Amino acid sequence: MSLSAKLLRTKAIITDGSSESGLKRVLSATDLTLLGIGAIIGAGIFVLSGITAATQAGPAVILSFVVAGFACACAALSYAEMASSIGGSGSAYGYGYAALGEFPAWIIGWMLICEYSVAIPAVSAGWSGYAADGLRAIGLGLPDALTHTPFDPKIPGLINLPAFTIVAILGVLLSVGAKVSSQFNAIMVAVKVVAILIFIVVAIPHVVPANWHPFIPELVIDSEGQPHFGINGIFKGAATIFFAYLGFDAVSTAAEETKNPQRDLPIGILGSLFACTGLYILVSALLTGIVPYTELNVASPVAHALLQIGKDWAAGLISIGAIAGLTTVMLVMYFGLTRVLFAIARDGLLPSFFSYVHPKTGTPLGSILVSGIIMLAFSGFIPLGKLAEIANIGTLGAFVVVCAGVIVLRRTRPDLPRPFRSPASPLIPALGVASCSYLMYQLGPHTWIAFGSWMVIGLVVYFLYGYSHSRIGRAASNAA
Repeated sequence: MSLSAKLLRTKAIITDGSSESGLKRVLSATDLTLLGIGAIIGAGIFVLSGITAATQAGPAVILSFVVAGFACACAALSYAEMASSIGGSGSAYGYGYAALGEFPAWIIGWMLICEYSVAIPAVSAGWSGYAADGLRAIGLGLPDALTHTPFDPKIPGLINLPAFTIVAILGVLLSVGAKVSSQFNAIMVAVKVVAILIFIVVAIPHVVPANWHPFIPELVIDSEGQPHFGINGIFKGAATIFFAYLGFDAVSTAAEETKNPQRDLPIGILGSLFACTGLYILVSALLTGIVPYTELNVASPVAHALLQIGKDWAAGLISIGAIAGLTTVMLVMYFGLTRVLFAIARDGLLPSFFSYVHPKTGTPLGSILVSGIIMLAFSGFIPLGKLAEIANIGTLGAFVVVCAGVIVLRRTRPDLPRPFRSPASPLIPALGVASCSYLMYQLGPHTWIAFGSWMVIGLVVYFLYGYSHSRIGRAASNAA
């Protein structure tokens, strides 16, 4: 069977599955844009902006955001083209299936599962910190035993109760329905955007231009031989701060719940990415302008900076915005994880329980339950530490394949309708492959070891289960 014929068969089966999936088409372009902003603005702007400035890039963290944003923009344009031309199950998994076939799609899907299932518990730990501080401020502080995991190397506890609780609540919310989840997300997005705007208004009069000098601090080698700052620090910072951009790709997983996916998905993907990149650059510039970057290596750098200039009331509001921001990040990533699991299971690569859709709510309840139980274990009992960087490498790997898929499809399926076309192709997709690959290279050895282990597990699952149960494989075998 020719590659073109395989693509036609793949697309036909995916399309048929989409129409019979049972998921309700209730989301608009505005809903998708807000979902994207909800996923993107969170730990990156409230935490990583200051920490990366203090440890890697200095005031040039602005350029780190630009570098990471450029890589994401190239990937976003490729996502938008795939979304408008293929549609179907959404996400890099669905696009990889149509462009490259079953096995590459499984690899992409396994990367995405890694991204979301690690990122959500990691963000829940940050949410727990803000929530615990808030409870303490009103005299309802929790004991350490209920805010730390049993394996925490610094302060061992019984359970991280706030993290466990928020993941459970979000699972229930997602089970109710996509529209209800999107409405809750819209409220939380409004809260955190208002908090960011308050920071901008308060910070501008207190900027001290001298804090931006030197803009690129001199290269420093630490006791472990690791470089910091200098030009290299900008790119190291970009690889770390890439976590700030995780989530815009989750918009594409909503394809089957979108009223007009060919039109609305590109708007949601590109609109949310460009809006958030602008806010990141502005906030990081102001943050390093109101206090020296060396003072920002704290868990809540934005609130800390406001406290340093005597704006306690604003710091309190920022903390509320941070809680809202981290909540929406987890919500949209949880949404994305369940939809990826649903799509993979529908194609036969995972057990059918993952593709069970509740007849009343129209939500993939099987995926929500299984992934929720796993993430409850992670968030409540296991400290992830540096393993959170696996989320970065998994996402970057998926981006590389999506960008490559655009190039492949332009050659193998030039006749495919493309309501949105990535400009300057194949240059833009090729730049996406190169820039995302370079950021993967910048991540540390421990990240590559953990990621490699995860991918080995994925290969075992595929060859022991997915290969023999594949829906596409069975259809091709029957046709032969």
